[in-house]
Amino acid sequence: MTLTLTLPPKVTPRAFARLAEINAATGEAKALRIAVDGGGCSGFQYDIRLDDPATDDLILESDGQKVVVDSVSLPFLADAVIDFTEELIGARFTIANPNATSSCGCGTSFSM
Repeated sequence: MTLTLTLPPKVTPRAFARLAEINAATGEAKALRIAVDGGGCSGFQYDIRLDDPATDDLILESDGQKVVVDSVSLPFLADAVIDFTEELIGARFTIANPNATSSCGCGTSFSM
């Protein structure tokens, strides 16, 4: 019998820090929801938004900030790294997903 271990995604300190800045600016304590939906130009797309935790969510927490992933999206995000980047084209949350076999130029759509 082979046991397969699914590692949860990791969230960088920079992503937690940016979430704290967003929550301080809005005056709310929302979680950053990372979900995977069908669609996009490569088959799947990331849905990244502020939300409240739900009962079936995996909650990743640091310094009072929460990143949540629903149970359906979790297998698609196994061992992924959630980060925040600031580049010339703009600042955004990014996902480095080792499960994605390809992704599109926008960085929000991928295939497996």
